[in-house]
Amino acid sequence: MSRPNRFSEVKFIIRGEPDPILPTDATKPASRHCLVSNRPLARALFLGLVVFALVFVCRNIVQLRPSPQVLVPIIPDEPPVPRQPPLYDEYYLNEERLPQHDPNLPFPEGRTGRYINMENFVITSGWGNAMQELLLDAHVAYKSGRSFVFYPYTWNLDGSNSSQYGDHLIPSRIPLTAILAGPVVGQLFPDQNQPTPRAVIKTYFDKVCPRPTVISTHNISDHLENDATAKRILDAWTDKLNIIADNCVTIDRASSEQIFTFWVFGAAERILPIWPSFSTSPVLTHFRWSHLIHRAFNANVHLFSSVPYLALMRSLGPSLPPLLKDTYPHLIPSKYIYAPLPDLLVLHVRRGDFVDHCNGLSNWGSMWNGFNRFPEFLDKFALPPGYTPDGSEAPPHARAHYLKHCFPSIPQIVEKIADVLKDPANGGLKYVYVMTNGDRGWVQELKEALGGMEDGKRWQKIATRRDLELDWEQTFVSQAVDMLIGQRAQVFIGNGFSSMTSNIVTLRMANGFDPSSNRFW
Repeated sequence: MSRPNRFSEVKFIIRGEPDPILPTDATKPASRHCLVSNRPLARALFLGLVVFALVFVCRNIVQLRPSPQVLVPIIPDEPPVPRQPPLYDEYYLNEERLPQHDPNLPFPEGRTGRYINMENFVITSGWGNAMQELLLDAHVAYKSGRSFVFYPYTWNLDGSNSSQYGDHLIPSRIPLTAILAGPVVGQLFPDQNQPTPRAVIKTYFDKVCPRPTVISTHNISDHLENDATAKRILDAWTDKLNIIADNCVTIDRASSEQIFTFWVFGAAERILPIWPSFSTSPVLTHFRWSHLIHRAFNANVHLFSSVPYLALMRSLGPSLPPLLKDTYPHLIPSKYIYAPLPDLLVLHVRRGDFVDHCNGLSNWGSMWNGFNRFPEFLDKFALPPGYTPDGSEAPPHARAHYLKHCFPSIPQIVEKIADVLKDPANGGLKYVYVMTNGDRGWVQELKEALGGMEDGKRWQKIATRRDLELDWEQTFVSQAVDMLIGQRAQVFIGNGFSSMTSNIVTLRMANGFDPSSNRFW
């Protein structure tokens, strides 16, 4: 008799039949010692005992065997639908409702106002790159006396609500007012004696400027030197926009590059000449983060300060003119709003695929971003001795030199902090906040290393971006939350090759922070 499969076994057990694998008592030979009487009563008693024994044995066999499992066909689950990024509808709606979006307003606004629509803004770039360009473009509009047409922070222009970035979804567009406030996104300019037209959104521009004059950046850049400074570029653009009679001007996207390219931002000798003009522009002097960013800051300030937020704001009250504080809060210079947080050290530490970027920088012998190279800064960057870059793979000593300043290891981070703490001015530092995209394991290792420093007992709190509590809308603008914290640090140690660090340094310098409070790996 062949052995049945296990499903047959289960079937037999369920029916209460004997397991066919095991021999039944009926197949065993009778013992010669068993004497069975032929008398009916004795035979009946004997058969009853046999039946009882068989039932007892079978019941116990069933109980001892594993319970049969019900076989259910496995239907593959549908892949989970990823949570969609927020749409920020409320912010778009509020932008549409800005009071300057009224064609009947008098000059310099309304249908007789003067506008500059820069369609050539950068896309598929991190917020650091987009922000540095945005602020200088807004400064060009301000200097030319034209209303700045602002766009969402845009990852792509395909019309989708979300885009794939690595293994997760991000918004394809984020309304600019979800990140920023101030004159760049339509609030009043401070100088009311010489009214400057407020910024507007594209749909309003299309309404009052149905047939604008269209130009290309090459109309200006082709007449400039290849190494023209940002100040030279600013002057050329304001001159050009002032001689165009049409109130409505659009910079064509298809035929244009950015007004200020990454080559300009990357060279100190090209970008720093614009600083006297840029640093005194309302674009910087009255720069604001959005309410969304401020709410995130307020909710998490306990992680990197012992001063409650409201107490911190009240402490600024005596230094503010009452008229500004109570009647015209939008006229308060940003230096009062973004004063330094006492005893806070903020670190900007790039991880992830930034190592590939750093290796590329070493091959080309790149220098720090221009706004990270103010002459007053204590930390400088220079090529390693004997290295002449030509674009080919950098030798080991040059690569190690770049990684120390661009992608520092945990021991190198600790070493730099120890060096910064030697400055008597930094003796009171008690709190550390780390801006980083490092994974959780690496971040925890860094925290432990900071706490284990020779002077680590000074740290009352060590926090990172991983510790922030953010709502769903704030999650996708968390880099701006980081920047606000870094902007307000008593001491900031940044990455000289990073545009995000560059923006933080720009805001700190515009707000009058001590240049020595800006340090670099």
